[in-house]
Amino acid sequence: MSHSPERLRRYSYLGPAGTFTEAALKQVEEARGQDWHPVSNLGEALNDVVTGASDAAMIAIENSVDGGVTVAQDALATIPGLQIIGEYLVPVRFVLVARPGVTIEDVSVVAAHPVAYGQCRKWLDEARPAHRHLPATSNVQAAADLFAAGTQVDAAIAPPGIEDHYDVEILADGIAENPDAVTRFVLVGRVGPVGDPTGADKTSLIAELPEDRSGALLDLLEQFATRGVNLTLLASRPIGDRMGRYRFVIDAEGHIKDERVADALLGVKRSSPNVVFLGSYPRADRVAATIRPVHDDDRFRDARDWLREVIEGVAPAE
Repeated sequence: MSHSPERLRRYSYLGPAGTFTEAALKQVEEARGQDWHPVSNLGEALNDVVTGASDAAMIAIENSVDGGVTVAQDALATIPGLQIIGEYLVPVRFVLVARPGVTIEDVSVVAAHPVAYGQCRKWLDEARPAHRHLPATSNVQAAADLFAAGTQVDAAIAPPGIEDHYDVEILADGIAENPDAVTRFVLVGRVGPVGDPTGADKTSLIAELPEDRSGALLDLLEQFATRGVNLTLLASRPIGDRMGRYRFVIDAEGHIKDERVADALLGVKRSSPNVVFLGSYPRADRVAATIRPVHDDDRFRDARDWLREVIEGVAPAE
């Protein structure tokens, strides 16, 4: 009796090959040897997950220099059925490349992804003050644009190693303003059961304020502060229905199965008209949260047991 081969899991990522997103996907052990599907933009990657065309998608969500990737944050806030299942950090380096024979003095039009351009603009302004930026859909696509029919692009900002994929020459390296820049990527799948805590976890959610009033944001933040939950990210994004309405993207240390985090999320849910749970997953840096004794799981459980005994009329132990 013959058996059909096991189906390969499919992972969508911003392509083509050689992007930082692909570098992040290479860190996912369970993705090795599976079907990797390059796409043109973040929306296509997430749509693959929603429709079931892919099992998961790798997307950039935050950069240490430019902050949150707003298109990713807005997509996770508005597309139902998605859940973050892991995060990965990729150091960001850039080189300026051109077709063979082109020199830095020949460069007037530079193709670059907008985020990459922002990180390298200072160098470009000094090296080629009169240059013009032509946006590209990815860092690798910028290099591909050098060879497009009828192209006006003279040079491209691309990741190191791009010369392995295209016939280009490196005009300059180390051109990013911050040599220690890091981009945070998240692996996004469909909503499912949350895994168990590892001891070094992060919980992501999006919450709206109940009303535009003084102290509304403080009330939201106190749900975490009073339970000893540290926030690693707090960013506001406009809801879009009218002026003055915002949602908040929140990353908190800990796991939803940790008592202090669960209690904080219950408080957020009571006070916010709309809460989107984005997932609890292992931190990429594997740094465990520092927890005061008053906020550990046992203290929360002891408090609940005490309350139950009071309600049931159980006499305190001698």
